[in-house]
Order: sequence, then C-alpha cells, then structure tokens
Amino acid sequence: MPSFVYVARETGSGREIRSSVEAATEQAAVAALLNRNLLVVSIQEKVGKKGRTSGGKVALADLVIFTRQLATMIDAGLAMVQSLQALADQTPNKVMRDIIKDVCTRVEGGDSFSEALQKHPNAFNRLYVSMVGAGEKGGLLAEILARLAVYLENTARLRKKVKSAMMYPTVVTVVAIVITIFLLVKVIPVFGDIYKGFGAELPGPTQFLMNLSETVKQYFLLFIIGGGGLVYGWLYFIKTKPGREFWDARRIKLPVFGAIAHKICLARFTRTLASLIRSGVPILEVLQIVSQTVGNVIMEKAIKVASTDIERGESISAALSKHPVFPSMIIRMITAGEQTGKIDSMLERISDFLDEEIETTLAGLTSLIEPILIVFLGVVIGGMVICMFLPIFKMAEIVTPKR
Repeated sequence: MPSFVYVARETGSGREIRSSVEAATEQAAVAALLNRNLLVVSIQEKVGKKGRTSGGKVALADLVIFTRQLATMIDAGLAMVQSLQALADQTPNKVMRDIIKDVCTRVEGGDSFSEALQKHPNAFNRLYVSMVGAGEKGGLLAEILARLAVYLENTARLRKKVKSAMMYPTVVTVVAIVITIFLLVKVIPVFGDIYKGFGAELPGPTQFLMNLSETVKQYFLLFIIGGGGLVYGWLYFIKTKPGREFWDARRIKLPVFGAIAHKICLARFTRTLASLIRSGVPILEVLQIVSQTVGNVIMEKAIKVASTDIERGESISAALSKHPVFPSMIIRMITAGEQTGKIDSMLERISDFLDEEIETTLAGLTSLIEPILIVFLGVVIGGMVICMFLPIFKMAEIVTPKR
C-alpha cells in the first residue's frame, strides 16, 4: 500500500503535525486524516520501496497491556480507530506506538483489524491474528481480545517464573567461574613463585594446580576465544533445522530440566489449542497454528501428522495418542473432553494442571539448587585453597628435603 507524507493541522488546537499515512490513493489518505480531525496542508506520496511495513518485535508485557486495554475499550463501546489512537498516545514504547499508529492508519483506510495486524508478524503472531479474525467474523471481538489477554498473561507469568528460577544458579555459576579464573591467573602464581624458591618437590595436588594455573595464564586468550567460539557455534547449530531437531529431541529427555521443558511445551500446546477452539477457529487451521507456536520441533512434527489423521476422520485424542511425546494422562483427559463436548474446558484444565506442576517443580528445584551450588563452590574454591596451603603443612619436609 502506498505511503503518503503529509503536513496537517489539528482542527481544535491548530498544532502542526508532520507524519506519514498509508492509503490506497491520495484521496483516501486525505479522507483518513479528516476523520482524525486533521486539516491537510500538503501531502505527497513517499518515494521508496513499496510493500514494506514498519515495526518490529515488542515485549510480551507491552503486548499484554495493549490487548487488555483494547479489550476494555471495545467492550465499553468505543470505536476501533478511537481506541487505537488513545492507545498509541499513551504507549511509552516507541516501537509499539509506531505499530499501533500503522494499524490505526490501515483500519482507517478500510482494512479489517486482523488484516492490519497481519502486516506486523514480528509483533502479532499467527495465533493472535487468527483469534482476532475469528472474533471479527463472530462479532465477539471484545470477548476474544479478553481471552487473548488472559492467554498472554498466563504465558508471561510462566516465562517470568522460569527466568527467575534460573537466574540465581546462573549468576552464582558465572561468579564461581570468574573467581576460579582470578585465583588461577592472579593468586596461585604468587604462591608458585614462593614455593619455587624452596627448590623442593611439591605435593601432587599443589603441583597439578600450579601446572593448571600456568596453562590457563599462558593460553588465557586462546581459552576465551575458543570458549566464545564453542558457544557461538552451538547457538548457530541449534538455529539450523538439523540442530533444532537434535536439541529439541534431547532437551525434553534431560534429567529434571527435560521434564520442565516438556511440560512447558505441553502447557503451551493445550492452552493455545483451548483458546483457538473456543474462539471458533476451524480445527485444521487450529492445529497448523498450534504446531508453529508450541516451541519444539518434535512436537510440531507430531501435531502436523495428527492434523493429517484428523482430516481423514480420526478424533483428536486418537490422532495424538500415536505419538509418545503426548503423555497418556493428557490423551485420557482430551478423550473425556471429546465425549462430553467440552474439549476447550478440559484443555484449559490440563494447561492449569501443567502450570501448577511446573511451578512446584521449579520451586523444588530452586531450593535444591542452593545447597548444591554451595557445596560446589566449597569443593572448588576450598579445594584450591587446600592445595595451595598443603606445602605449608609439610613445610619441614619441603624446606629441608630428605637426602
């Protein structure tokens, strides 16, 4: 859609505004600006690449606030354009503000709300657009937006809990590595110089630590570059298709952490499925959307195969039961939901149950990690200190060695 650069004045205050608007024609752009109580002083088509849309990724918290506020405004009876203008004015995030303004302009130009959102895939994923589209078709946009807000709030809450649970062990591990490197590079060589003056053979553990310190000090830069290269290589590998399949197949089988990762994917699957089914999106389209938002390649493949089986006439539970990635407990509950005709409610219960299990596991893991990290730090740092002071305990033998 062409973009037009304009200079206009507000009818009330007379304040001059310089900005851009997208519309099919210049007349449509002028009409859209008049609807916004702007008197056009000058307008011309913007020269540049056509078909490009502005905007980028936005934080989940900003998306939650936008969805919740828009749902409230629409439910109160405000017009879509008026609601979007109000949200654009009060949004502090510049990227989000620009996206809302662009969506507002497109709605003024005649696009539906879902079509306008579709122009910003980095901010509004396919799940979001599909649910909004279903709400527009069924005349239940405010209700659908409220459901979306609840869904996004639950997602944000779970993500925050996982991050906070992992923050403590990550920080402590990084600090332990930094302290260990500092001791090896700066402190141990000082002891090494002192012990070399004795001219005697040092105890085995002390000598090993001296050699390790010398190696780390000599090849420190090489270790840093090599470590950075390994991390970068691993991150690059898991972004490739074979790498993602390799990592996704193994991360859900890891001890403790694998169970958490698996439950997070299952909770996302059941909650997304429940939201889309309740919004009236066709089941085959639902499964295609869910497969792209579940966050695990192995599960994504299983859902796509199940979608083909459902298209042939099988029930959802029967199609999913063929894949071991879906536990039998979930299959049984989905079967019960199909039999009672309340599959969306049953899926929501499953997601709530999984969320509780994830929270319980994370709480237990956090309390278990603390003593483990304390023991780890004690063993590593304490072991280094003991190794360095071991020659002092045998000072008599070292200073006057046996002949």
